[in-house]
Formats: sequence, C-alpha cells, structure tokens
Amino acid sequence: MEKRTYYVSIQGRSLLEDPGAAAYEWEVEATRQEADTLSHMLEHLSEKEESGFLAFTYPWPDTPEGEVNRSYESHLNTLYREIYRLGTAETRTQMERSGLAAQL
Repeated sequence: MEKRTYYVSIQGRSLLEDPGAAAYEWEVEATRQEADTLSHMLEHLSEKEESGFLAFTYPWPDTPEGEVNRSYESHLNTLYREIYRLGTAETRTQMERSGLAAQL
C-alpha cells in the first residue's frame, strides 16, 4: 500500500493530512490502515484521559493515584512508539534529541 504523510498532534488528539489545518507535533509516513490505527489510538487516549479525570473527581479510597494513571501512561507510551515507528527521519531525530525515544 502507498504511504502518505500525516501530521500528528498528541495535544490536539488529531491526525491531519494538511499541515496547515492545525498545529501538530509529529510527522509520520503511513498507509491508510496505519493512519486509521493512529487515529483510533488518539481517540482512545482521550477516553483514557477522561476516565482518569473521573477517577480523581470521584476517587475510591483504596485506589492509589499511580494505578489510575498507569493505563493512561501505558497507552500514551504505545502511541509514542507507533509515532516513532512511522515517523519521518526528522520526527525520529526530534524524539531522540528530546529523550522521548529512550523512555519508550
């Protein structure tokens, strides 16, 4: 399948085809199927964030903070690994320079 360039915004929870449509952090080369997977991962990240918010808003006394964050952090790391795998040379270099790649 043919790969196209997509622009990923973790902050905006978006995958864009037009770099001028909105701000983005990372540039990737992906097939349509890989792009769909990234898009679903971004949506799922929002869901994880919302469930974490609810856990802090209505906390259970026996649920430690680390446990609430673990699922969100795990998903975020998986998303960053996928961005690194599909990333352009510039994206990979930026992730390596920032130390993000080493944390994955």
